Amino acid sequence: METIGSIIKAIDDFVWGPAMLVLLVGTGILLTVRTRFLSWRNLGYAIKSTLSKEARKKGDGEGDISPFSALTTALAATIGTGNIVGVATAMVSGGPGALVWMWISACFGLTSKFSECMLAIKYREVNEMGEMSGGPMYVMKKRLGGKGGAILGWLFALFAVIASFGIGNLTQGNSIADALHNTFSVPTAVTGVIVTLLVLFIVVGGIKSISKVSSVVVPLMAIFYMIGGIIVILINFRNVPAGLAMIFRMAFSVKAVGGGLCGSIVASMMNAMRYGVARGVFSNEAGMGSAAITAAAARTDHHVRQAYINMTGTFWDTIVVCTITGLCIASSGCLGMLDAAGDPVKGSALTIAAFQSALGPIGGWIVTVGIALFAFSTILGWEYHGEKAWEYLFGTHAYNMVYRIAFSAVAFVGCTTALDIVWNFSDIANALMAVPNLICMIILSKEIADDMIAFQSEIKAKKNR
Repeated sequence: METIGSIIKAIDDFVWGPAMLVLLVGTGILLTVRTRFLSWRNLGYAIKSTLSKEARKKGDGEGDISPFSALTTALAATIGTGNIVGVATAMVSGGPGALVWMWISACFGLTSKFSECMLAIKYREVNEMGEMSGGPMYVMKKRLGGKGGAILGWLFALFAVIASFGIGNLTQGNSIADALHNTFSVPTAVTGVIVTLLVLFIVVGGIKSISKVSSVVVPLMAIFYMIGGIIVILINFRNVPAGLAMIFRMAFSVKAVGGGLCGSIVASMMNAMRYGVARGVFSNEAGMGSAAITAAAARTDHHVRQAYINMTGTFWDTIVVCTITGLCIASSGCLGMLDAAGDPVKGSALTIAAFQSALGPIGGWIVTVGIALFAFSTILGWEYHGEKAWEYLFGTHAYNMVYRIAFSAVAFVGCTTALDIVWNFSDIANALMAVPNLICMIILSKEIADDMIAFQSEIKAKKNR
């Protein structure tokens, strides 16, 4: 069993290695340049559209849920433990400069997120129930065509289903159970039963039920965590300038450097780049194709308009939430602390220590509740991703209820059992989802650019009103 585990871990390390990170960020760079940096130039328009009253209404066009609900359901899957645990891990393993590389990868990830969502909406279908079904697999089948498109679409759907049970369910359930057990001494079995029943109750209603919960839970949980983080930063404000200086210095230092607020941590630019890009992509999922599945359910009269709204998911996830976590850690003086065993404190323990440095025990409660809410929302978002991929594999919605029940049951297993092999295997599937999706976006990059440029006239007309 140990041999199998070590083999799977080695494969996991390889697929999430430099080649994958270069492909993910490289595709983002290619698309950003080819679309004339319109994702950057129109970010203000996209954010304004997201926060508008129109986005909360079903509006014109076809679709199952409002534009805002499509975004929050996608965000439910991406704003997760990576925003709390992932940032802390990156800043320990890659140094505080990893935060800068998370920002850089997110800037190019904006275009990747836009592109995959735009294509998914453009080539979506209506199933037998009259519901929208879309995502990279439908784009590959309808737009690429032939055996190649069919194979890529099938592989993407298969990897998406596997990832939904693992990275989107088992690992999240385990994070919830661990956080509540360590902070509030809640038995993992009790957490497992509650999480399973809640998930089943919500997902049985399909996308409309999931989106109703997500449109309330996601904004509230993000605001709750962000307010706590901003208070920590304000209390430690005297350390913020030094913390920012340390972040930028260690992000671009060719030689390994340390000292200052980072305690015992020493890191170089290459280390910061490696861990920053990896954790950034893992957090916002730009280029993975998962958010595109939810985007396809949006009610909209233009695929580019909705793609801009969904594109902001990367901004909210990485530029906003991850930055708050990073600044809390950098200004707290906790980075580089050693635990009882003499190892650097990392993961959720580091973020908890950073919050506690300013707020005492309440800080630990905020992070714990944040982890629980973020992880639970991730389970809901990934259920929809996996369900639509499942529907694609079977060619019918008839077995969707089987998936919903099985998915809910797996949540209990995640809360009560540590399955490292399954986690690594699902992590591999998550990475492999990106490969066919990125290939598809590169092939269709001209179409993406043409549609994006053509929509500029509408944006200009709206600005002139």
